[in-house]
Amino acid sequence: MIIERPGLERRVLASLDAGRIPVVLGPCASGRTSLLLRLAGQLGADRAQYLDFAAAATTPERCLLAIRATSPLVARASTSEPSLESPRAAFDALVGLLDETSAPDGGSVTFLVDEALDVRTFENFPGLRHVQREVVNRLAASPNRFVLASRFTTRVHRLLRDAPARFEVIHVPSLDVAEIQAAARLFNGSRLAESSAVAGPVLALAAGRAGYVALIVEALSSLGPAIDPVAALAALMAPTGRLAARCRESYELRLQRARGYGALKAILGILADHEPINLTEIARHLHRTPGSTKDYLSWLEDVDLVTSPRKRYSIEDPLLKLYIRLYGRPVPPTDADVVREVRDYAKARLLRPADAGGAETPAVLPAATPALAAVDRPGEPRTGGIIEID
Repeated sequence: MIIERPGLERRVLASLDAGRIPVVLGPCASGRTSLLLRLAGQLGADRAQYLDFAAAATTPERCLLAIRATSPLVARASTSEPSLESPRAAFDALVGLLDETSAPDGGSVTFLVDEALDVRTFENFPGLRHVQREVVNRLAASPNRFVLASRFTTRVHRLLRDAPARFEVIHVPSLDVAEIQAAARLFNGSRLAESSAVAGPVLALAAGRAGYVALIVEALSSLGPAIDPVAALAALMAPTGRLAARCRESYELRLQRARGYGALKAILGILADHEPINLTEIARHLHRTPGSTKDYLSWLEDVDLVTSPRKRYSIEDPLLKLYIRLYGRPVPPTDADVVREVRDYAKARLLRPADAGGAETPAVLPAATPALAAVDRPGEPRTGGIIEID
């Protein structure tokens, strides 16, 4: 399921038409890839090509051959065999293809490059120490058009700090209620009342991220007459759930791109239990010095896993925090564990803090989330209906 973002698409296209290179930044599940694929379809196969560098960036030689073999635009423009005599020669030929490929009528083409920072992989090969900056400078001077995308916001900002003015950073905004209603109607058909009622809770539970929204809305469509986003979330976060798998992918991918894998996992586990906390508190829980802990935290910030407003650290993605609480331990969670953690997560997302009279006040339509009410009834077992949902 691809959630349509017409407003964001128009903004990117306007940037292209103004001669700029839009750089689309957003965290995991924010909808970057869906955006690029939709833009490629709108621009047309004879003038646009989507490229996934996370998959293609292996060796310069194999990356070059793969793009030549799979891109109709590049294949048509390439009239001679590429030079594979060295990684440097293959890299130069690859960048040349992006720079010099033209449309059938001789006009410019648009390359939509997903995970563009993965060109850094080539820096492991001889003669290619600074390829990221080489690519930035070459694209900035190219007659072709480019849309670049990445999940690594901090690293992109650092790379573009001294880049040519042609680059324009565009952060993927959170979904709004209207966009979630539109997505829900794709599954609910004529059940428009339910779509309207469910949009607020889904927005809160998914933290506004398109990928998470799509999974929750799709799960809701399988619940029959029940419209219960919290129950849907519980099913998705179960050991075999698709959202648990999505969070695992995000968790491992970012940790693998950072230094200090084991220590970083430990810090994320500490934050999942105690956030927001400061450096001194983290160091105490970690049994390390504040100096070494500060290094670890900087590596987590480098891959956008944590944030530190007012020097108090927390996990950037609330659903990833939920995943860590469930799966950051040596045994898989039981159904009861999943229900308990999802209930606590839903309460924090759907209910405001207690008012002066001590009563919690609704943030977004808790009446549409019967599971939240059910698990809080005293004296009743906390089962989440996960088996029934599946």
